[in-house]
Amino acid sequence: MYALVALSGPLLVICAAMGYHYVLFSRMIDTRISGELQRTNPRVFARPFDLHRGQALSPRQLIERLNDLGYAHRPRSHDPGEFTVGQDALVIIPRDGNHRGRTLRVVFAGRAAKGGEPTRIDRIEEVEPRGVTERVTLDPPLITALITTGREKRRDVPLQMIPKRMVQAVLAIEDRRFFDHPGIDPIGIAGAVFRNAFGGKQYLASGSTITQQLVKNTFLTPEKTLRRKMTEWFMSVVLERRLSKEEILQLYLNDVSLGQRGSFAIHGVGEAARLFFAKDISNVSLAEAATIAGVIQSPSRLSPFNNTERARERRNVVLRAMAESGFITEEDAGRAQKEPLVVSARALEAEAPYFVDLISQELQSKYPAAGAVDVYTTLDVHLQRLAQDALREGLLRLDARLARRGRNPQAALVSVDPRTGEVLALVGGRSYNQSQFNRATNARRQPGSVFKPFVYLAAFERAHSEGRTDLTPASVVWDEPTAFTFNEQTWTPNNYDGEYDGPITLRRALAQSRNIAAVKVAQSAGYEEVAALWRRVGAGTPPRPYPAIALGVFEASPFEIATAYTMFPNAGTIRPLRTISRLVSRGKDIPLQNPAPRAVARPDTTFLVTNMMRSVINEGTGASARAAGFSLDAAGKSGTTNDLRDAWFVGFTPELLTVVWVGLDDNRPLGLSGSQAALPIWTAFMSRALAGRPNTGFPAPDGVAFIDIDRDTGLVAAPGCPRIFREAFLAGTEPVEICHVHDF
Repeated sequence: MYALVALSGPLLVICAAMGYHYVLFSRMIDTRISGELQRTNPRVFARPFDLHRGQALSPRQLIERLNDLGYAHRPRSHDPGEFTVGQDALVIIPRDGNHRGRTLRVVFAGRAAKGGEPTRIDRIEEVEPRGVTERVTLDPPLITALITTGREKRRDVPLQMIPKRMVQAVLAIEDRRFFDHPGIDPIGIAGAVFRNAFGGKQYLASGSTITQQLVKNTFLTPEKTLRRKMTEWFMSVVLERRLSKEEILQLYLNDVSLGQRGSFAIHGVGEAARLFFAKDISNVSLAEAATIAGVIQSPSRLSPFNNTERARERRNVVLRAMAESGFITEEDAGRAQKEPLVVSARALEAEAPYFVDLISQELQSKYPAAGAVDVYTTLDVHLQRLAQDALREGLLRLDARLARRGRNPQAALVSVDPRTGEVLALVGGRSYNQSQFNRATNARRQPGSVFKPFVYLAAFERAHSEGRTDLTPASVVWDEPTAFTFNEQTWTPNNYDGEYDGPITLRRALAQSRNIAAVKVAQSAGYEEVAALWRRVGAGTPPRPYPAIALGVFEASPFEIATAYTMFPNAGTIRPLRTISRLVSRGKDIPLQNPAPRAVARPDTTFLVTNMMRSVINEGTGASARAAGFSLDAAGKSGTTNDLRDAWFVGFTPELLTVVWVGLDDNRPLGLSGSQAALPIWTAFMSRALAGRPNTGFPAPDGVAFIDIDRDTGLVAAPGCPRIFREAFLAGTEPVEICHVHDF
């Protein structure tokens, strides 16, 4: 009796302690899990993906886009969000857009080479009711989910959307009795003790259940003490009482750590499928699912990026465990073990990480209280991939060219719709894995000659305001060694190539990027007028009104240069760049904070410069774009700074404007001009981005007149002139003198 009384006290204390901790842990779990089950982090989407007849798109590229959208590859499509691959055709059932739920057949045609895949969409057929459609809009693809604490990438996926083979792979290697134990697995614990003592099968390396792992990673510190382990066991039992097995499994599969890519920690099998294999989780193969499951044990050591052989061996261990658990047959395991382990080295780059960083910064600065908002961005995933490819290929060529000099160039690309200012593609460097510094937005370098169009614009603006008729695109300036005196100082600039053309029209001077001519035009306009125009543009650092302003000796980022150049296809109006098209919180739109367009120059004077920049591509420093096959009407300007330090090319059509910068991070001279280093990247991207698009010119505004002139003298063309050019003038400033140089 006394013994019972003596024991009752400690038992009551133990029961009270357990009850207290049960309530405490239950509250902790409920608080944390409610946040996990109810999304609290922003999701970032790209712009909806469009398909149209004549579009330059291969079946492989379309499959990549469908993977971006999370569409499932099926032998036969029945439900929205599924697609089937046929011979030169794909069957798609859109999940959203203007053909939601309808069965469509996308037929391809055209081959770049014998035996290659088709290169464009020939037609889009509606299966039921039968018909043909010109354009299909699909869902906006999810790029990533932003994590407000730390740098993580995750893609939360409902359990029912995770394929059975993925779930089975994780259960087989991590917790095959998951659906039978109460949170802790005594059999597994005993097995782990036995193996540690006597050695055992390598694929059962731990006694921790999935529930324990979730508790350890979510609530506890990584310390290895008996107290922490007992707390883990107790909280695991509590968690199993608070949530269903399916909810626990969903949380685990979306939270489990799967290593690093660049500066990002990868969490969840959905994100791992994207970054390992560039696939939606619904489309991973048995071997790929086993690879992902195998990484869980030791993400850094078993990462397929860090050690392919170890990852392959671990994958095969998982496959054997799946066969022993009865999830797959021995034959299935054997076939999967023979498959090569191929990961997508560029999957992270394809998710536009520099752009996502920019979105994250904008949310924090402009919308800090947004919370679990859906961010619909301006990014075009297809153009982003093309930009990545063009930049990578261009840098590989430059690497080979600069190998002997020991230089490792970097590059940035910004591509926008100049009509709206929407950023369609943005690449901030050669590899986000190697460097997260966003050169597109944060690298301020001298723009050099890409500033010259603004010099000519300032001159035309001043000439118009003063009623002068002697300054036009056909005006002749002497290109010769010249000393410029300013503030009692003398400056003697040189042309890039050390050659001089003598008398040259302003159009030809801009096309050939003649430095002396640009400084003389700036002098004619007034250096302060040139600086004032750039201040109205509002990009980069304010330049000083000295003669060297004509050569772009101030600093600006590629993003700022792209903003400035939007004025040319927009008749003198700046379209501030924007990256977010819509913010939705709990079904309601959040008002956007986008700057309004700003008129900074006249439409007619701006058109003169735009029209002059067409000669840069047609016959000037950008002419190699034509030689490379770029045929659409376009305008642009190359840029090379002092000592060949920075290389630029800016070019645009009425619907697409792209800036490319190439240089060295340590600001040493690159040793190449803009035409040599940046233009090939621009040309490759623009050719692919605009393939299949109609050719549209730049419409002239009111107040502009055209006449035929002699290209060399700038005078009215006579019948004997061998090189006649149809030049644009402000009405009333056209030349009246007829060229007599070529009289017979």
